[in-house]
Amino acid sequence: MCNSLAPAAYRASSEDMDSRKEYPPAPEPLPVPVMDNHTHLDFRHGLIEVSVRDAMDSAEAVGVHGAVQVGCDLESSRFTVQAVDADPRLLGAVAIHPNDAPVYAGRGELESALAEIEELAAHPRIRAIGETGLDFFRTHGEGLVAQRYSFRRHIDIAKRLGLTLQIHDRDAHDDVVQVLMEEGAPERVVFHCFSGDEELARICNQNGWYMSFAGTMTFKNAGNLRAALAIAEPQRILVETDSPFLTPHPYRGRPNASYMVPYTVRSMAEVTGDDLSELCSRLAENTLEAYGSWA
Repeated sequence: MCNSLAPAAYRASSEDMDSRKEYPPAPEPLPVPVMDNHTHLDFRHGLIEVSVRDAMDSAEAVGVHGAVQVGCDLESSRFTVQAVDADPRLLGAVAIHPNDAPVYAGRGELESALAEIEELAAHPRIRAIGETGLDFFRTHGEGLVAQRYSFRRHIDIAKRLGLTLQIHDRDAHDDVVQVLMEEGAPERVVFHCFSGDEELARICNQNGWYMSFAGTMTFKNAGNLRAALAIAEPQRILVETDSPFLTPHPYRGRPNASYMVPYTVRSMAEVTGDDLSELCSRLAENTLEAYGSWA
């Protein structure tokens, strides 16, 4: 079940209507609150710009009582620190995205950027270093040298500061795991927008790494994600939006937001066979274990 309209903050005026950029309707609220453990509140993908407070008010109304705002470069990481100061329903993660690392390196600015990321990460409500990792889909050739170096540096920062590591892994499963093993993984590792299969899920189970499922697991062609979720240890699963991207079925292609989490949670319950309330409670507990208290 869902409401017929998006939350008020996400509704465009009639003259601006474009179904491809219109936010989907609000879902039925969850019976037990959960958190969106990966969102980009500074990214605009729809017709309108929504404030941090309005975004979190809309999420809270459907049972999403907190979120992790994630930085991808210096600008968005600075925004993240401002956002967690502005709204107590947010925790933060800061990093240089794998696809941005070669850009900073090409300008001779990667070292200074990493130094600032470490400074920003000292904020008490920044609980993760991320998103960082490897992306073989968009970065190739010489760019991978900077990407790998940046990934290793982020792992080091996370370990020295005692923070969770949020992994971006696109078409690079084996290499991501290899680097984690070589460097020694931090105590808490989250595979953001988990994109692997049963094999990677087993590796995560064995190493105590979290698997965070996004709207992609609801896509018709995502049988590998549902198979992975089915064998994931219950204490290792999280839920996210990666909003404003990866909007769950049946609204794929339209902008996403934290208030859309319930669509994905209900799909997860269908795969795991769990009672919805019990799954929500487990997701909330796992998120607190991964990032600490929102209080």
